[in-house]
Amino acid sequence: MSSLLSVRGIEKNYVKGSSTIQVLSDLSLELSAGRSIAIMGESGVGKSTLLQILGAIAFPDQGEMYYKEKNILSLDEPSLAVFRASEIGFVFQFHYLLPEFNALENVLIPSRIAGHNIKDSKDRAMMLLQKVGLEDRIDHRPTELSGGEQQRVAIARALMNQPSLLLADEPTGNLDFETSKKVSELFFSLIESEGISLIMATHSNDLALAADDVYRLREGRLHLSPVFSS
Repeated sequence: MSSLLSVRGIEKNYVKGSSTIQVLSDLSLELSAGRSIAIMGESGVGKSTLLQILGAIAFPDQGEMYYKEKNILSLDEPSLAVFRASEIGFVFQFHYLLPEFNALENVLIPSRIAGHNIKDSKDRAMMLLQKVGLEDRIDHRPTELSGGEQQRVAIARALMNQPSLLLADEPTGNLDFETSKKVSELFFSLIESEGISLIMATHSNDLALAADDVYRLREGRLHLSPVFSS
């Protein structure tokens, strides 16, 4: 199976006052195309920081990161913007939907940023909203949707540009148990049908069990968790 993402020797430190806090230390990870990885760990250990680096939102102090054999850390900002828009989808704990836009308009945002054909984009957005069960809610604004519906719109938005990799940071962390279960099932069903690879940070054992491999982030490094992984 071909490698989609390869990171090696990632280091990330933050300076707080006179102290330097090491968040990631000589961290390495390989993700094959079509596979899913869950990253678990205590709050504050660096899971979100790692996802930001993998999505080229933040950058490590040291290390290498290759995506489809391309050196991502050598790209200039315009090239990074194209990379993020075309290859990466993001889902966060909070939906970050624009309140003045309805569901359809929110899902269309990534395609508009990328400059895609309007008609084709609208057709895909409608298809995604149908897949997440919101075809009758396309004209509703975020405040008119439930928490689970808001997160389903956010998932559809993340898939809009047909990314190869989805990065999810606690995608059900802001939902109650029953809603979380329904969104989780939908989440993995969509990933499988779209053929997308996944790296997800989560505290949920149920979500982690659905992934192909589970790692624990501890002392700045990833440790494979054999109890979970296939």
